[in-house]
Amino acid sequence: MTEELNELGAHIAASIDEDIRGWKVAFDELTIDVRADRIVHVMTFLRDDPLTKFLVLIDLCGVDYPQRPKRFDVVYHLLSMHNNTRIRVKAKLGEEETIPTVTGVYPAADWFERETFDMYGIVFGGHPDLRRILTDYGFEGYPLRKDFPLTGYVEVRYDDEQKRVVYESVNLVQEFRNFDYLSPWEGAQYVLPGDEKAKEKDV
Repeated sequence: MTEELNELGAHIAASIDEDIRGWKVAFDELTIDVRADRIVHVMTFLRDDPLTKFLVLIDLCGVDYPQRPKRFDVVYHLLSMHNNTRIRVKAKLGEEETIPTVTGVYPAADWFERETFDMYGIVFGGHPDLRRILTDYGFEGYPLRKDFPLTGYVEVRYDDEQKRVVYESVNLVQEFRNFDYLSPWEGAQYVLPGDEKAKEKDV
């Protein structure tokens, strides 16, 4: 299987060399890295080329790497039932950049791209209806970004007096606590509160 995937990767690289940044086979899976601005051309080639025939878009999602200059990966998973083969296509994207929609190539990408926009704020240029799909109306932020607060920005509750659902800013009853996750068997690397006097007695 690995040999077949290497041959397929070499064929794709030779055919659309200017559109891809590289490819590799790992764990019996072929992954190609493509230029974001050429994604439509790449996906059209993978669908139409007689040696690839990736006719099915299985999934499309985002990945957030906030430490990178190109913060996001947009990841596409395709299936060729004709060749019984899968491929992963990845495109790197900066926070202020957009990537063209592939709904014209794979209509199934419609809701996948809306979900990725909703969760990460990744904009798909030319999408026919790019709006939130999972979060509520007026939702603030993008929940799957690594810097999104775990508590969110707004909380929802039912108000008995108003007899309706109300939205309020999150109000924490205590400050965030910082956990060090040290093993109790190793012991803390600092003086615990209340242990200051024990050190004095040892001296």
